[in-house]
Amino acid sequence: MKSVSIVIPAYNEEETILPCLEACIAQTVPAHEIIVVNNKSTDNTVAIVREVQSLYPDAPIILIEQADSQGITPTRNKGFNSATGDIIGRIDSDSIVEPNWVEETAKAFADPTVDAITGPVIYYELPFRRFGRIADDTMRKAMFRLARDYKFLFGSNMGMTRSAWLAVRDETCADEEDLMHEDLDLAVHVHRAGLKIVYAPHVIAGMSLRRMDDSPSDMVSYLMRFDRTYNHHGIPDRRLRVPAAVFMAVYPIVKTMHWGKRLSRAIRKPQ
Repeated sequence: MKSVSIVIPAYNEEETILPCLEACIAQTVPAHEIIVVNNKSTDNTVAIVREVQSLYPDAPIILIEQADSQGITPTRNKGFNSATGDIIGRIDSDSIVEPNWVEETAKAFADPTVDAITGPVIYYELPFRRFGRIADDTMRKAMFRLARDYKFLFGSNMGMTRSAWLAVRDETCADEEDLMHEDLDLAVHVHRAGLKIVYAPHVIAGMSLRRMDDSPSDMVSYLMRFDRTYNHHGIPDRRLRVPAAVFMAVYPIVKTMHWGKRLSRAIRKPQ
């Protein structure tokens, strides 16, 4: 079975990094390494990671610093370049992977023609999580069929072979102005290098709904990154913008559910 490194970019993630790391440790098949890339955090992120290293001395947790510049792209790149596993898995610092995530990731690459994968997510802050997983899985499968040539990679739950990363890392966009989706940019370069991206339905990660705290205008700006990414690469295909439209359509529904759950918790909280 191929070895799997997990890369976690982190900037001021003191509220989420602990459960993220605990999930990465509690795997049916251990990760080759768990790399946390700290990007100039000013909170307790680094202290928490070091505490986890102390509590789990046998866990392969590696903390590295990326202080040259602020941003997800250079931070991701530092982690990917540091990874030594056959497969580079990528999650966010608020992702909580399923216990078999490493095992299923390795299985997804048993096919030697596969160069990169992305999987579904569970929004762990919402009720009816089983239904939510099925809905997310259905939506992402539809996106893959719709996208045809240009498949998607979603940074909250993805992986690629180390050889694929080495093939495209010098081609990926620096995006110093932070205008694009770095994971979609990566997917474009993977495709243009003639490498194969597949959807892996059994590689499942939990995902926070903190994006739902954004205002409608901030959410629109965030989703416009789809357009900016594909426009930058001269890709006019409107089908690739469908995910942005879907996310915008479900935003008010999910936001209402999210705040309803928060309100319910606040009412039940003892004074």
